[in-house]
Amino acid sequence: MQASRVSPTLSRLGYGYLALLLAFASLSTDLYLPAMPTMAEALGASHGSLELTISGYLLGFSIGQLFWGPFSDHRGRRLPLAMGLILFAVGSLGCGLADSVSMLIGFRIVQAIGASASVVIGRAVVADLFQGKQAAKVLSTLTAIMVIAPMLGPIIGARILSFTSWRWIFFTLVSLGIVTLAALFRVIPETLPMSHRIDSARIVDKDAYRALLSNQRLVAYAMITMIFTAGIFAYVAGSSFVFITWGGLTPDTFGLIFGAGAAVIIAANLTNARLVSRYGTDRMLLGGVTVAVTASVALVLAVMAEVDIRVLVALIVIYAGSNGFIQANAISGGLNAVTEGRGRASAFLGFTQYGGGMIGSAILGLLSNGTPYPLVAILAITSASSLLLILRVRHLPA
Repeated sequence: MQASRVSPTLSRLGYGYLALLLAFASLSTDLYLPAMPTMAEALGASHGSLELTISGYLLGFSIGQLFWGPFSDHRGRRLPLAMGLILFAVGSLGCGLADSVSMLIGFRIVQAIGASASVVIGRAVVADLFQGKQAAKVLSTLTAIMVIAPMLGPIIGARILSFTSWRWIFFTLVSLGIVTLAALFRVIPETLPMSHRIDSARIVDKDAYRALLSNQRLVAYAMITMIFTAGIFAYVAGSSFVFITWGGLTPDTFGLIFGAGAAVIIAANLTNARLVSRYGTDRMLLGGVTVAVTASVALVLAVMAEVDIRVLVALIVIYAGSNGFIQANAISGGLNAVTEGRGRASAFLGFTQYGGGMIGSAILGLLSNGTPYPLVAILAITSASSLLLILRVRHLPA
């Protein structure tokens, strides 16, 4: 099978644009992580309530992908993407104007539904253009670029917070949505030709989803992304409270810690991009999950032993970095398990991935007790479960 499926190609600017699209999910959250304790105080809310703003976002993000994927298989990639960017900007504006946690959660859902178009369609564009190990290599490279967003996001958010209100963090996201929309039709070609599009009757097609669910390899990869992302977003939702409120670190220091984790993810993705052609997606995936299990179990033991917080920082950075070997390979494996309707498959993978994130952050919000124990327990359980799943998928027929 050839690597390229359709005639359009991407410029370097196009690759950068795709990386930005894939970064929308993290940008929408990571930018305001350092401000969460301040926001909780300003809105008169508990830490657990603020963590639910992440759960609400992931709810909208996971559901939105189920619509945008099939819709983009029908209408092409660019128009649905433009619609999503408009919705993202509207939701971000509402978040910036919110005067209660419930209002903030509501607009976070709107923001997420719009942002989900960016991620699911960005992946579909890659699947339109590339196949097999080449697709995994491209996704790894794009992920390495886009991980700059979570590396810089908390640092930028902390700087915005030091100069002005937390609301301007969301107004910054409004500007990002508008600029991205303005560049869309200049940078991204239409990668889905008319001959590959589905008719309108198949946008909501129970048989098509039934076929997806009967694909054992696709479902197995989807479960890996769901369960591991539950741990990742528990980390995203709870790390600021652990390090700032419990650990006594400053928002700027937390931003640097979060950025260090993102830097390790970049290095892992670049390493994955070089090695995946030699070792394959499943081996690289297994290696990443093994690192996550080791780091998360060590975190549990370190918290129990009440070690210096610098040890916790080192272990959690290693845990976060393992994601660089996991997400691109799991998603690429899932997309390679289908032969048509890759927008729908991308939507399904995204739904399970961010649905898992919603579950993980919601569980953390419910269990939050002012200590690191709920967070490190979730990281260990989700990592171990992901390891069991990858061992199973290696024995499924191709």
